[in-house]
Amino acid sequence: MKQQRLLSDESDAIFSLPDRAEADSLDALLWQSWQSFMQGEQPSTLRYSILQSWQRSQQQAIDPYSFIYTAPPAHELDAILEHNAELILVARSIMENLLAYNPDGHINLTDAQGVTLHFCGADLTPVGSILREEVLGTNCTARCLIEQRLVYVLSGENWKISLRKRRRQCAAAPVRDASGQLTGVLTLTATPENFNAHTLGTVQAAAEAIGQQLMLRRLLAEQQSILETLNEGVIVCDKQGRIKTLNRYARQIFSGLDPQGTSIDELLRPQGGSLLTMPFCNDRELQFMPEGLAPLSCLLSLMPAPDGGRVLSLRENQRIRAITRRVMGVSASYTFEMIRGHAPRMQQAIQKARASSRTDSTVLLSGESGTGKELFAQSIHNASPRQQEAFIALNCGALPRDLVQSELFGYADGAFTGSRRGGSAGKFEIADGGTLFLDEIGEMPLEAQTSLLRVLQESEVLRIGAAQPVKVNVRIIAATHCNLLDAVEKGAFRRDLYYRLNVISLEIPPLRDRREDIPELVNTFIQALCARLKRIPPVVAPDAMAGLQSWDWPGNVRELENVIERVVNLCEGLEITRAELPESLLNSAVNNVNEDRQPSLQNLERAHILQVIDEQQGNLRQSAQQLGISRTALYNKLNAWKIDYRALRKSAR
Repeated sequence: MKQQRLLSDESDAIFSLPDRAEADSLDALLWQSWQSFMQGEQPSTLRYSILQSWQRSQQQAIDPYSFIYTAPPAHELDAILEHNAELILVARSIMENLLAYNPDGHINLTDAQGVTLHFCGADLTPVGSILREEVLGTNCTARCLIEQRLVYVLSGENWKISLRKRRRQCAAAPVRDASGQLTGVLTLTATPENFNAHTLGTVQAAAEAIGQQLMLRRLLAEQQSILETLNEGVIVCDKQGRIKTLNRYARQIFSGLDPQGTSIDELLRPQGGSLLTMPFCNDRELQFMPEGLAPLSCLLSLMPAPDGGRVLSLRENQRIRAITRRVMGVSASYTFEMIRGHAPRMQQAIQKARASSRTDSTVLLSGESGTGKELFAQSIHNASPRQQEAFIALNCGALPRDLVQSELFGYADGAFTGSRRGGSAGKFEIADGGTLFLDEIGEMPLEAQTSLLRVLQESEVLRIGAAQPVKVNVRIIAATHCNLLDAVEKGAFRRDLYYRLNVISLEIPPLRDRREDIPELVNTFIQALCARLKRIPPVVAPDAMAGLQSWDWPGNVRELENVIERVVNLCEGLEITRAELPESLLNSAVNNVNEDRQPSLQNLERAHILQVIDEQQGNLRQSAQQLGISRTALYNKLNAWKIDYRALRKSAR
């Protein structure tokens, strides 16, 4: 009765195994069950799950009397073993420990498709053997693959006669991944005297240990992957300061140094104390002086590690400044191709500016307000080797006197009351590698001029309240609307700084000295504005263009652009007439012509030709006949004056 109860028990986790004395009688009973099954009967003393497996084996025409292990082709097996390399690596040591409790046994590991990946102990199942039920019939590994739970198979329950003759009992447990999916099967084969109620629990624990190790390794690999992809240096050291781990970014920062077994203080040589005794902090600015490398300024975050060590997070100030520049959008947008002007003085200025862009020498731009000094500065930067770096502009005249130095040079933590915690980088540090445009340099206070001179001479910046200077690589372009030499004579500007700035001097002509450029500028402003407004660009009538050219433009190009924007916004038709120009501009223009100066011969000729064209309603052939010149000569004159003859035809319609 005890044997019959055992053989009909379907709970593989709670059962009574036969002792050695019962093994022979149990084998005889299973042999009888086999004979009854082969005669077409369904033996009642056979476990139901085994009976079902025998039935499937019989339906699949698996020969129980022939026995040979089959394996995938060699190239496929190599790919399977490579794919499961981590599973094999983790399981190997656990399988060897399990074998210590079953020295005469055999332990094998298969993948989720029943292909043997590794074995230890008795040489029973070669690597590559396929143990699936449709290949080998009823066996312990195949049953675990199907039922995906802890199972056992007695020797007499195998389908193959050769497996029965081994007189070995088997227990198998599934190995699962982090998501609970079956990734392999661990099977223990042992003699009846070494196979007892504790065997299944041991196999189950071993399989779960493999799964846990796999999950732990995946978790560690995921964390390591995250650590490696961080765009900041991470260093982990033990409580003695010995470096344990560096991520990719930290290795790049300290490339050329060998961190293995090195104390973190010896490697980084921080200025300001030992990293082992420094209080835990977030984003503390610190300078490192590693031997053999250039000084490195970083933001340091220091946190405790679980084993009593420390975790350091380092972000280079240089990289932080680069991110700041991207966020702030500090880049130059103008190029020399965008500068409009064909007047000789303007072309000379452009040519000289292009030549200066090929060097790193300091440039001093002079010119009235509104002439386009920053446009030239941006164009020089964009034509220089520094074009991919930052372009920082600072108006020295727009800052309060007591803020100029902190804006330019920055300040250290606690430098003054109300200062930002951790300090702040100045414009020189933010512009490192790029160009710093100092507009209205003549308005800079004398005390700031002294500090600026030091930066230009030493290429290093000392923050307010800091002890150590910071090396910078910045190209300076300065601009002024006043006469700096006069300021030098009056004691308002340092003479040595003036000569240090005035390496390449470049004067930008006012608009009144290049009136021939006004038509092109006007048309450029109209086209750009109407593109933004999504409207058809109006045409400027000849008399209106003549009025624009007769004004002296004390505000230069900036004033002209503002006037054109006003006129275009108020214009309701497709033509801008003289009457639509600002009245103050026209009155002043008339006064300038009548009182201040006599019209030049060229201006009189230009006005007469435009009047004739207007009378001939834009017909250039008739206008040339009326003027007594060839049509080619008329075209040449209009082109020289930058007058669009097509616009004259349209405006006359």
